[in-house]
Amino acid sequence: MKYYKHAFFTFLLLLSSLSFSQTTIYQFKVEDLMGETFDFEQYKGYKILIVNTASKCGFTPQYEDLEKLYETYKEDKFIIIGFPSNDFLKQEPGTNEEIAEFCKANYGVTFPMMNKIHVKGDEQCEIYQFLTDENLNGVSSEKVKWNFQKFLINRDGTLEKVIPSKTSPLDASIVDWIKEN
Repeated sequence: MKYYKHAFFTFLLLLSSLSFSQTTIYQFKVEDLMGETFDFEQYKGYKILIVNTASKCGFTPQYEDLEKLYETYKEDKFIIIGFPSNDFLKQEPGTNEEIAEFCKANYGVTFPMMNKIHVKGDEQCEIYQFLTDENLNGVSSEKVKWNFQKFLINRDGTLEKVIPSKTSPLDASIVDWIKEN
């Protein structure tokens, strides 16, 4: 019996010494549309909306509302980060340069846009693996269902909510979330 108590105590001691720090968005560095390194670490303490985008989708006009949202709340430590993807019916066929021009010319996008990536499948990029796998983000596992799906990251750098593509960026569920401390 004494051995089991000692073994149990040793197990508890070992368990308490392990670090259970949750993975955050801040560990990621990605490439933007211009080929520059974008380090999420620079946005510690911000609320972050991550969205996968496409220029030939029925939801493409959401760029306009995303830009309005960004302009309204960027001074409140809020940022939107767009990730173009061609994963859904080839609705983002352009090059990074063409995507940058399209976003600026048609919607006046000023929020950061990243390099075109895969948000699903075997080639899913690392940041979207994090966003869609509970084992990595500690919150939920949810597949990217379509273009303009939104992932809300809280000020601690952890995933808080996933918002469907059809939900407007100006919907109260998003605006209220930004306004919460």
